[in-house]
Amino acid sequence: MSHHQHRREGPACVGCAVITVSDTRDRESDRSGKLIEDRLKEAGHEVVHYAIVKDSPRQIKGELAILAETSKCQAIILNGGTGISARDNTFDAVSRLLTKRLDGFGEIFRYLSYQEIGSAAIMSRAVAGTYRGRILISLPGSTAAVKLAMDKLILPELGHMVGTISPTL
Repeated sequence: MSHHQHRREGPACVGCAVITVSDTRDRESDRSGKLIEDRLKEAGHEVVHYAIVKDSPRQIKGELAILAETSKCQAIILNGGTGISARDNTFDAVSRLLTKRLDGFGEIFRYLSYQEIGSAAIMSRAVAGTYRGRILISLPGSTAAVKLAMDKLILPELGHMVGTISPTL
């Protein structure tokens, strides 16, 4: 079966969680989380959970553990905390939890970012993979990065990815 057939057979509506990782944002100032929600809904997906958590491995892991028990949640998209500053812990927390990494996601994201922002793209630690039967994607917190990832990588493949790891859907 071709990848086009697989893509068509994936679910058209995926139950998604959006988690913003930030020490300073709240619901009103969370432009990137709102952008993810809006893009998902526009594409016909359902946002089943939204949260803002501190950039703390314990809080990130705790939120992910709760979502892993939520049957409506098939994909989790985090934004924030993927850089290299001392406070950026999302990559470290998420990458240790992944069952299977989708290395191509980070590679292509950084390539596309490089085309927009130049060599600063090397400092992004965007990552994706599977976690307890779900797709788990971690993005930088900037709205430009979120828009790029959602439009060029996530939305075109989200149903396909979920369908691949949950073939009974």
